[in-house]
Amino acid sequence: MKETQKWILHRISAIILAPIYVWLYFSLISLSTKNYSEAIYFFQNPLFEILTIIVFFVGFFHAKISLSEIFEDYIHNQKFKDVANILALIFSIMIPVIILIFLIYKI
Repeated sequence: MKETQKWILHRISAIILAPIYVWLYFSLISLSTKNYSEAIYFFQNPLFEILTIIVFFVGFFHAKISLSEIFEDYIHNQKFKDVANILALIFSIMIPVIILIFLIYKI
């Protein structure tokens, strides 16, 4: 991927994540005043599940781009850099998929 594309995708993912994190922050703070059944209703709400899935997939994509830039700057051995990028890619795909499975099957 070209550097310009990485930069643009990194900014787009940050723009997507910023309002979702603000919503999540205030939603979780508001849960402190709710009772147990209202909290359970909040976590079972489809909007919460969809936004949680978006946060994890876009967040790990954002982190993967950031990590690849860090690897480019600080790892000088090309083999180590390639291994680090591959591991970051694998984990940035596996972790959101596992979380998606957990959310779907309510584990």
